Amino acid sequence: MELKLVDSSSMTSILPGEPLWKRVPTRDDDGTPLSDFMMIIPKLKTKSREDIEKTFTTIENVLKCYQDSVVFADLNLSMNVLWVSVKPVPGICLELPTAIKVQVPEALLVSHK
Repeated sequence: MELKLVDSSSMTSILPGEPLWKRVPTRDDDGTPLSDFMMIIPKLKTKSREDIEKTFTTIENVLKCYQDSVVFADLNLSMNVLWVSVKPVPGICLELPTAIKVQVPEALLVSHK
């Protein structure tokens, strides 16, 4: 699992990305469907480079704690969106976003309800 930071700015550690639908895995190596969630981090792109990098590192550290479950992660600065795909572990789509929110309080889980 590798967290990728995507943005249209000139930050050197930023990689241009294809649309998520082309990059996000939908099944694991065994063919089991993956789950995913999206979080919005309001105003992240307007923060200083240092604050953005700190947030990136903080999220990356949380994701490393769940590295057995996380398959894909993408932080899109243009949209202030974090997308995470995970193996279908019961409760992971609530537990992991909660762990991120504890470390990045401004992060908001996007839900259909």
